[in-house]
Amino acid sequence: MGVFSSLRMEEKNLSSEEGKSDRVRLMADLLRGGAVLTDLSCPVCASPLFRLKSGELWCAQCQKKVIVVKEEEEAREVEALAALSQAESTITMKILEINERLRVEDSLDEIQRLSNIMAALLENLEKIRRIGKRENYG
Repeated sequence: MGVFSSLRMEEKNLSSEEGKSDRVRLMADLLRGGAVLTDLSCPVCASPLFRLKSGELWCAQCQKKVIVVKEEEEAREVEALAALSQAESTITMKILEINERLRVEDSLDEIQRLSNIMAALLENLEKIRRIGKRENYG
């Protein structure tokens, strides 16, 4: 094995060790913050899951909330709610972008065009929120 190959392997081992150290530090921080280590593992990375004080399950490695479902139908409902949430976030971001463009626009034609887009985005946002409420409570 050449000098460069062995150096690259050492770099990989170091970065791997640093990554492990960071993950362990994150997990320790969760425990110090009152989270509880569960017997569940992340479906994505197989890392142990923590139950936060809020009751949510958290994967320290993925840095994401994990939702456990018991049945296929429940899984579809969770996926649908996640999709609605993602669509709501996207539309909200687009509303902010259009608002910024409207703020600096001088052309009446462009203001009209942007206003029409804004109206459509707001209408879609309202529909998504209505559907989300129905899915959550109905």
